[in-house]
Order: sequence, then structure tokens, then C-alpha cells
Amino acid sequence: MMDAHAHAQAQATTQAGHVRQALAVEGGHLFISHNGAILHFAPGARVSGFPCGAIKAACLAAGLPVIDSRTAPFRRLHAVVAEGPMTAVGKPPAPQPWHSLSDAPLAHVAGLYHAAGADVFNVPGIPGPGAGAAS
Repeated sequence: MMDAHAHAQAQATTQAGHVRQALAVEGGHLFISHNGAILHFAPGARVSGFPCGAIKAACLAAGLPVIDSRTAPFRRLHAVVAEGPMTAVGKPPAPQPWHSLSDAPLAHVAGLYHAAGADVFNVPGIPGPGAGAAS
């Protein structure tokens, strides 16, 4: 049986591998909600179960796009989740107009979450949290 230290090492190695895969695929990103974190790293492939803080820090350090919806009001998030498109990960986006059950580019989906109040990091064209704030 694996001891706690060996288990943590194995989890960190697996996490790092998934982050590398997500960086290599168009649309790869980390999505965080009140229910946990989901790392989208290949077409149809995602993994969850990592501690939110650890996986978020690893993804931010690697430059991977991160959408953290925990900061957004639930009512505003509901419209994006229920009616907005999904992210095209490792495949071409569907033709516009994008709606629920269609695959859109990550920048579009991240923009919808940002407009709803989510924190979005490492997505070109979307200012990160605190951008433009007075210092």
C-alpha cells in the first residue's frame, strides 16, 4: 500500500502531466466551480478530484487558462451554464451562432463567464482579476 507521501508525489506527477497536455491542446483549460475543479486536457477528456488551490496554482504558474466561477453570483452563472455553449477542446468549434450544446472557442466561453462575474486568467483579451484596479 502506498504511504501518504508517495501518494502525494504520484498525484503531483499525474497533475503535472495533465497540465502539460492541456497546454498542448487548443481549448485546454481549468474550470473551477463550487463543486470542485475540472481540468480539460484533451478532446472529451477531463479529470477532477485535485484540491482546487493546488491545481489552480499549478495551472496559473504554467500559463494555462483558468476560469474560476466561485466569485460569480449564482443567478448570473446559471444563464451561462444552462444556455451558453461548451468549450471546444482539441477540436474545431461549431459554426456560429453558439448556444447550449454547441462547442465554441475557449475565448468566447471564458468571456461569457467573465461577463457573469467569474475570475478568468490567462485568456488573451480578457483582463485578469484586479486588472485596471487602482494600486
